[in-house]
Amino acid sequence: MPELWGSFLGRSDTGYWDTYIRSLCFQLQPPDETGGLKWTDEMSAEYVYGFPIWFGPVGYLNISHPEYAKTILATAEPKDDIVYRFVKPWIGDGLLVSHGQKWFRNRRLLTPAFHFGVLQPYTRLFSDSTNIMMANWKQLGAGASINVFEHVSLMTLDSMLKCALTVDSNCQVDSKQNPYVAAVYGLTMLTLQRFLLFPLHSDLIYYLTPMGYRFWRLCRVVHQHSETVIRDRREALKNEQVQDLDQRRKYLDFLDILLKTKDEDGNGLSDAEIRDEVDTFMFEGHDTTASGLSWTLYNLARHPEHQARCRQEACSVLGGRSEVTGADLSNLPYITMCIKESMRLHTTVPGIARKLTKPITFPDGKSLPPGSLVGISAWNIHHNPHVWEDPKVYDPSRFLPENCKGRHSHAFLPFSAGPRNCIGQHFAMNELKTAVALIVQSFQLAVDENYMPKGMMSLVLKATEPGLFLKVTPLD
Repeated sequence: MPELWGSFLGRSDTGYWDTYIRSLCFQLQPPDETGGLKWTDEMSAEYVYGFPIWFGPVGYLNISHPEYAKTILATAEPKDDIVYRFVKPWIGDGLLVSHGQKWFRNRRLLTPAFHFGVLQPYTRLFSDSTNIMMANWKQLGAGASINVFEHVSLMTLDSMLKCALTVDSNCQVDSKQNPYVAAVYGLTMLTLQRFLLFPLHSDLIYYLTPMGYRFWRLCRVVHQHSETVIRDRREALKNEQVQDLDQRRKYLDFLDILLKTKDEDGNGLSDAEIRDEVDTFMFEGHDTTASGLSWTLYNLARHPEHQARCRQEACSVLGGRSEVTGADLSNLPYITMCIKESMRLHTTVPGIARKLTKPITFPDGKSLPPGSLVGISAWNIHHNPHVWEDPKVYDPSRFLPENCKGRHSHAFLPFSAGPRNCIGQHFAMNELKTAVALIVQSFQLAVDENYMPKGMMSLVLKATEPGLFLKVTPLD
């Protein structure tokens, strides 16, 4: 092992033991931009392509350069169970964690659900959910300080339920009223807490704790809800009731497509597979988009000049309308640039993990054997000074078309890349652009100086306690 890692570090055994000790020290630091994230940034500046990092006795090659990332992401190697097993009791064997033939078949069957034509009508649903959130903000009064992530998370969950299941949950008005919404919200928080507390990584310890018991109880609530909705919709399909529903709502939801899709042999997805994909969609879709939107609003609040340009663009395109259309989305280039730069600076999913089933050789000739664990750190790639100039500076002009020319294809990885990239990335970007345009058209955003948030390393980038606070003031 020292010889293997030493070859990547260029320091033989000395480099191995040096990074091993530093890695153990890293685990004692807070997982935020002053501790763990800062440490990995310093390491990626020192070791350009990657470096070993340990979680307890388990060692990963942490990739921090796009050239190495491209090699791994070009494959369909499975996700690492050590990280993703925390959510498997909730999401089952869905697209996020499945592999092999099952992943290949289901990826192909789910792709039509994210076709351009299917996504277009969702902008109205995104607009509806955003308008409800903004109405709540207006009731708080001018200059109110809000914990943005709490509001945005409920808003994206509201949108997901409408788009995935045609369920109007009313969760932004009363999140406790709907047991399914409360369960999804609870599972998200419990997963984050477990990830951050290393002793709870042990299944034996975790499921003997009140936290573990609550996790299993909420999993049953979510599964029973999904199973009931799937069963009722399948019955409606048999009785041709869905056709009438489609005509009223004028769009297909995620569940419709899952129930209707079939492979080349005429076989569809089983109810268990559909449940796993619905639960995966709810897990992946609402929390990641909530993180991306929260940090985008934060960066616009920190930089009034960019906020003003976004507002000018939104007002020009929307003209005061409270609903964004699919045609509007392509006319919001500056807002899109600000969103992308925010996802670079505050990477929504800081990293992903893969377990190699076959040997991998990188462009410089270095190799990893089967069984190796690899972490592709999008956070480190986005903050690597060997890849980005002044990486800690918020500069949307990085994403002007002329500035993107010549940039490495894997220098920007907010949705991963390759065959296992995020299947819902266009869905997420459409929701982000819709929400940002409506918000900046209607509100002035300012940082609450009483709270200076720092990004916190977890499955999804969130702010350290007490949260991410902004002051919101309605515009005349």
